[in-house]
Formats: sequence, structure tokens, C-alpha cells
Amino acid sequence: MPGFEWMGAEEKAEINQVLDQGFIFRYNFDGVRNNVWKAREMESMLCDRMQTKHAHLVSSGTSALCTALTAMGVGAGDEVIVPTFTFVASVEAVVSLGAIPVFADVDDTLCLSAASIEQKITPRTKAINVVHMCGSMADMDAILAVAKKHKLLVLEDACQAIGGSYKGKPLGSIGDAGCFSFDSVKTITCGEGGGIITNNETIYKNAHMYSDHGHDHIGNDRGAEGHPIMGLNYRISDMNAAMGVAQLRKLDDMIEVQRRNKALLKDALAQFSEISFRRIPDPAGDQAGFLSFMLPTEARTIEINQKLKEAGVDGCFYWYVNNWHYIKNWPQIQNMTGAAKLPIHLNAHIPDYTQLDTTASDAIMSRTISMLIKLSWTEADIQQRIEKLKQVFTGV
Repeated sequence: MPGFEWMGAEEKAEINQVLDQGFIFRYNFDGVRNNVWKAREMESMLCDRMQTKHAHLVSSGTSALCTALTAMGVGAGDEVIVPTFTFVASVEAVVSLGAIPVFADVDDTLCLSAASIEQKITPRTKAINVVHMCGSMADMDAILAVAKKHKLLVLEDACQAIGGSYKGKPLGSIGDAGCFSFDSVKTITCGEGGGIITNNETIYKNAHMYSDHGHDHIGNDRGAEGHPIMGLNYRISDMNAAMGVAQLRKLDDMIEVQRRNKALLKDALAQFSEISFRRIPDPAGDQAGFLSFMLPTEARTIEINQKLKEAGVDGCFYWYVNNWHYIKNWPQIQNMTGAAKLPIHLNAHIPDYTQLDTTASDAIMSRTISMLIKLSWTEADIQQRIEKLKQVFTGV
């Protein structure tokens, strides 16, 4: 991770095929596109790789979340349980639909805690947004048990974990729907793009209509198509999908390299007794995009984070103070601040997000550092990194 490290001739060839046939819109215009359909091609590849009946590409991971939630029937006034540790889009998507995000704690998987989910359920709860953070998975058996007990929908956000699996099932394929991001820094990239996978026919139909102004996509005359529902424009272009086709072909090789590089670094850090590692519910399914480790105290974590910077160990993230990924650092979310009045403000059941009790999450996130695992590292690069890590943790 990220896929841009491996961009090359294959991506150029796919993009040039689109340029040469002269059309980049993903729908219709059959006569001028010479049977080149890159979005369709990538969707078919996703279905095969993720073992699902349906896949639909959109313009970003955020639009994938918005589209999937809408397609699942989540709307105004519904509550969606989200993790305290995630990318901010997980919350933005819920709010954009007029729904209400309800924060539950993460556990030592760095993903949603099933016990915390159970505590947050109300009669208004409609869905759980399970985010597989930093290349590894949530404890899906426990979460699915809670969802089944309370008859809740499950959306899997696998934007940071594409290619990972849980007990043999690809991440994203386990819940009612799954989402991916293909932006510039994800494991595979379309430049910009996102995707939704599902085995549910209704969710799929709603998704492809909603993301294209409600078009039903029946027939080959766009002007004659029906519009059973209202929608928005979250379309991907065939140009972006072309890059994704090339990148998706490389996914399994990328995962193999990430796992090898991560194993070398994890073995090196395991010798230090003060370090513990995140719990991975299914180690065989680890996508290995990050190596996440914990230190005994917040103070020691702050110290080590600073020493890593000073030693030139790049790609390390102390999420607890990161303003993209942790609720404590999101004043715009805590205060529900928008450019205009938000739909959520019309609801009588808005939580006071400035008073959230995140004690359980804080206890984990304040001690956690995640190291990005790169595809481009040589053996010499990894050995040099290991030596720097040893210097940081021994003080020598």
C-alpha cells in the first residue's frame, strides 16, 4: 500500500485503450465506444475476486458509502452505529443522508467493539457501519451476532483493507453490502473512485440507480430510460475504471508483498517486551497494509512517536492526535458544523457529540502507532528501517 507505487505500463495501456476508442462516459453511446467498457470490466473482476453477485463502481469511497447506505434503506432519522476510529467520511456519509451517527468504541482490533455496539442500540438504530481499519478486520462473528439479534443491517467499509479476508470470505462480502475506496493512496487506485459489492439484488439495483440520477439503465437509449427513484451523480468514468482494471489485476501480488514486508518488521519489533500488537481476529486474512503496535502508556507512545520522526522512520501514524481519523480531533463533527443547516438539525434525537465518553477507545488509541507497509521497499530498505527501529527502542 499504496497502489501508486506500482503504476506503470499496464495502467497506461488500459487508459490508452479508452483514449483510442474516444469515449470515457461509463454508460451507453455504444456506437462510438468500440465495445470498450472499463467500468463493466472492473465490476466483473470485483465480483470474481470478492465472491459476490454484484459490484458497482462510483466516483469515490465516500460516494460508495452514501450510495450503499441509501441502497440499504438508511435515511432521515435512522441511527447508524459508527466507530470512534475511522476516516471522517464514515460520519459524513451518514449525516449527508439525514441519518444520525452514533459512536461506539473500538477494541484491540482497532475496529468496532461488539460489546460497545450492543450498548448503543436504540429503537431508531438501522445499521452498523463496520470499518476494517488499517488493513485488518473487525471481529465479524461477534458483530454479526449482535446485528442478527437486533435485526440490523451491516455495511462493511473495507476501504483500507481490500484484499483481506475473514475466515475465507473477502472483506466487504460478509455483511449486507461492502464498500471500497480507490483514491490515490489506497491499496489499488483508480486515481479517484470507489466501489460497492453485495449479494442483495435490491441493494444493487438501488445503488446503480441512485448513483446516476435514478436511471434504471434498461435498454441502450439513455434518453428513454426510466427513473424509478431520485438520485445523485456519483458516476465513475471509464478513464478511472481503466486504471482500476490494471491495478486490480495486481492486487494479490500486492498483498503478498505487503505480508512479507510486514512479517519482517513485526518480527523485529517483537523482541521488545514493551510492545504489543493489535489483535487480528483472523491472521490468515490480514491484508497487511499497516503494522499497528501498542506501547504501555500514552506518555511512552508520544515519546516513541517523536523518536521515530527524528530517526527518519517515515509512514508512522499516531492516530490519537490525527485530525482525519479520530473523533476527539473533529470539531466539525462534534459541533455538526456545515456550510448550511444540516438535515440532522431537524431531528429531536441528536446526541451531544461534544460530550461523548470515549474512555475505552482512548485507552487503546492513545497507545497505538501504525506503520504503513510499502510495496516499493527493497530488502536493503527494510533492513535499514529495522536498524532505525532498534535504535529508537533501545535508545542507542
